[in-house]
Amino acid sequence: MMDSRMSEVFKNTIREALGPVYHLWQDPTVTEILINGHVEVFVERKGKLERALDTQFPSEDHLLAAINSIAGSIGRRINYEEPRLDARLPDGSRIHAVIPPCATNGPTVSIRKFTQSKITFKDYIKLGAITPDAANFLEICMFLGKNILVSGGTGSGKTTLLGLLCNRIPRGYRILVIEDAKELTIDYEHVVRFETRTPDEQGKYEVTMRDLLKSSLRLRPDRIIVGEVRGSEGFELIQAMNTGHNGSMGTIHANSPADALVRLESLAAGSETKISDKAMQYSIAAAIDLVIQISRLQDGSRRVTSIAEVRGLDKEHNYDVVPIYDLLTLTRNPDGKLTGNVEPTGEIPSFMKEIEDNRIPFPRSKFFRPKVA
Repeated sequence: MMDSRMSEVFKNTIREALGPVYHLWQDPTVTEILINGHVEVFVERKGKLERALDTQFPSEDHLLAAINSIAGSIGRRINYEEPRLDARLPDGSRIHAVIPPCATNGPTVSIRKFTQSKITFKDYIKLGAITPDAANFLEICMFLGKNILVSGGTGSGKTTLLGLLCNRIPRGYRILVIEDAKELTIDYEHVVRFETRTPDEQGKYEVTMRDLLKSSLRLRPDRIIVGEVRGSEGFELIQAMNTGHNGSMGTIHANSPADALVRLESLAAGSETKISDKAMQYSIAAAIDLVIQISRLQDGSRRVTSIAEVRGLDKEHNYDVVPIYDLLTLTRNPDGKLTGNVEPTGEIPSFMKEIEDNRIPFPRSKFFRPKVA
């Protein structure tokens, strides 16, 4: 990702600026560093937060200087007039900082470390994130070109799952990927990647997700992948899905499949293109085939908790979201680990005939729980 010269300069900047937490930066088990003022540091390990003992900055001024040093190294500024910094570091990590007077606890920083792990569906199954049958079903959906939303909270593993799905796209397609920062790990032969650009200090030269989505539609995409739908670009994605770009996908922050569609509707409504609420609902219901819900559980594990099909709108004009696989039981072991995974609900997907017509060896019995003798 970085050439050797840039890499060395960056490492020196990080080492000097983040001296008190540099050991955490180097620790491969730490995925996120959270600095709450100069005396309090937390880290995330295996999905769980813990206090970094005996780790603090000498003073608030020292921490402010560290933040300014990092901002300066990437050509950004953070000060009284602009007390927020949101940026991608040269190694792909994300930093967000807020300083006083907005941060009343003192300078507050989150650094999410970039880890380009190459995980396969087999690894994903071994980790207990999904069952073999549910994983096979998702692979079938990728083969059939179903439009998919991956829904979940912050740090739930949406990006990892989206990357896994991208790697199961059949060969021979042109994939356009649009992200705020390059995070998706995709092993595919024909991928075009776009990345947004934040405005400069005068508020100029911003390139948004929506701008890039509009451009992508003119570049002969077969499938469009949006790293995260966070604004009015949701409308362009819906339109793309409804105009022949089957197999397109994106992630969204939501707590359930039904909530994901409502949130997508809310974001898309911010578009400059005005259509009625009813027309927007019909467009979303027609565009999205599946919503996959992924969650970070209390024991820190990340797990697929629902795979639901969108079957249009019901009589009350609510989204008709039907779970095909759902997390029905979850039990806690003596060691605190949670046991449970998605199971078939007995609902046959509406596109079952497509599966059968393509002679895919995934019988209807796979959608029913085995009978207990």
